[in-house]
Amino acid sequence: MSARPSSPRLKRTLEVVYGVEGVTSARVWLWPGSVAVGVTPSPMTSPHDLLLRVEAAISGLREQGETWEFGLLELS
Repeated sequence: MSARPSSPRLKRTLEVVYGVEGVTSARVWLWPGSVAVGVTPSPMTSPHDLLLRVEAAISGLREQGETWEFGLLELS
């Protein structure tokens, strides 16, 4: 069974994050007033640069007063 985004905002955030070159997997967590984004970079992508590009890509999705956190998912 595949997991589906539970809200339009979560779905849109995932679409934007997956649109960033170098993202091979992503997870997004939403809480009232907070959002966390975790990504796995492709082998040829700098993790630091990828996080900066993901943060820039979602800048239009941020709501006033929200806290956003970005990080890397563990590689398996």
